[in-house]
Amino acid sequence: MAGLALEGPNPDVDVLDGINGLAKDAPHWVNKAMEYIGEYGIIAGLALLCVIAWWFARRKPGAPSVVAGLVWAPLAAGIALLANIPIRAFVERPRPFKDHAGLEVLIPGKSDFSFVSDHATLTMAVGVGLFLAHRKYGLIGIALALAEGFCRVYMGVHYPTDVIGGFALGTAVALLLAPLAQALLVPLTTAIGRSKLAWLVRARGAGGFTGQDAEGGRVVATGSAMPRGHKERDKDLAA
Repeated sequence: MAGLALEGPNPDVDVLDGINGLAKDAPHWVNKAMEYIGEYGIIAGLALLCVIAWWFARRKPGAPSVVAGLVWAPLAAGIALLANIPIRAFVERPRPFKDHAGLEVLIPGKSDFSFVSDHATLTMAVGVGLFLAHRKYGLIGIALALAEGFCRVYMGVHYPTDVIGGFALGTAVALLLAPLAQALLVPLTTAIGRSKLAWLVRARGAGGFTGQDAEGGRVVATGSAMPRGHKERDKDLAA
């Protein structure tokens, strides 16, 4: 496939030129910072955000379902990246700097195809996955994903539509497969919470699990194996 080429005026290229033009006028240190942020920094920030969300989720009742939702965020990103492999091979869109001279390319030498952006796909899948588990952390994650998309165009390595396509792919995977993922992950996290690895799901002293009380009686878990609404998950993670 030729790669989404359009006849006549191309808003995609116009937006690319406008955003990438900022890099031409920026100081060298700004571009170096954008290069690091756009290639590694935002992804590292999302990873840290997931760890923070997991740390506090373990302290609340009903932790298994919340932790399961948090586990789904990076899993969704991985599945979305796998789904992007055949998409890139089918579209075969060259990187913008190969077809448009004069771009300020902050990371030269990329030889793979451009549509859709892996970075945009990964970050938005994580952001949406976090949002399904907890709105506050999810909104932060989505904001980071949007910043990632801007960085990829600023760096001259993607068209805006590459980024938009990545956002759409990451969102679709995180949303559409979430019910199945939750149905599979909640029993798993609940079982882990009853094992010697319980600290992965709950902090010491946290309730919400089926187990044995002081007299050997069975205690019913407060967490449900079914996906819960945003309000309940927000209460579980609220500091």
